[in-house]
Amino acid sequence: MRTIGVLTSGGDAPGMNAAIRAVVRAGLDKNFNVMGILRGYSGLISGEIIPMDRQSVADIIQRGGTILRTARCAEFKTEEGRKRGANILKTFGIDGLVVIGGDGSFRGAQLLSKLGISTVGLPGTIDNDLAYTDFTIGFDTATNTVLDAINKLRDTSTSHERVSIVEVMGRNCGDIALYAGLAGGAENIIIPEKGYEQDTLCRTILEGKMHGKMHNLVVLAEGIGGAEDLAKKVEEITGIETRATKLGHIQRGGSPSCRDRILASRMAFRAVELLEEGKSSRVVGIKDGKIIDEDIDEALEEPKHFDEKLFEIANALS
Repeated sequence: MRTIGVLTSGGDAPGMNAAIRAVVRAGLDKNFNVMGILRGYSGLISGEIIPMDRQSVADIIQRGGTILRTARCAEFKTEEGRKRGANILKTFGIDGLVVIGGDGSFRGAQLLSKLGISTVGLPGTIDNDLAYTDFTIGFDTATNTVLDAINKLRDTSTSHERVSIVEVMGRNCGDIALYAGLAGGAENIIIPEKGYEQDTLCRTILEGKMHGKMHNLVVLAEGIGGAEDLAKKVEEITGIETRATKLGHIQRGGSPSCRDRILASRMAFRAVELLEEGKSSRVVGIKDGKIIDEDIDEALEEPKHFDEKLFEIANALS
């Protein structure tokens, strides 16, 4: 193997630039040529490929987003599109490819490996919804962004004696809501893994008011419903002024946390090591603080395990 490539695909996540930087510099350290592929699989199919050196990734470790940019690509989902992508990689002499993204990006890497391209995936997604790894790149930063918003909303919610419902991202995974809700002292955390009963929620809010509680903070994961609809129902039933806040894509942006920068660097370094070892169809993750790698087919089949204990703690401390 002489030349490796790196791309970012799917939704952006803080720490992707740190991962790109580590792939490029680790690759150069191991005497690989390194190529950057712009706009994910869409740019791959279009041949948007550029050589990268140490200067290409200077001063990016602290930046959010991805300097390689990212895009969705319906064409790559077709067999013809994937064959075209594989042929373009071969045309540029790229023997190995590091793919930074979520489960959809990994499926693309999985299919490329069947076409003779050595691929390694890095989990770059704020959702933390990949079962094989304890944490994904970007999750810690996104959770801290939500926590900062919760802290600010608590101030105004207390001043007006309101119920504040904060809707956070995560698709069908409630980890952002759970971690930020626990850290932010939320009175209620509503997530897809556990569900909720509207009457129970409203009763809890009313009981809190009777005991002198001046506000109520509810963190709602997007995979179980919308904050606007829930706010209307809560206000109608309880008579307490209720405001909804949908944080949206602000959760994707911002300078990555120290934890995400280090996690991205460790994972990316291991990805380059795997390519150097001649491995393919692997994904890199972290388990119990240690960097691990697994077969991509097995990793994508693993069921996501919900942290019941953390949810129990959050409820007990609310």
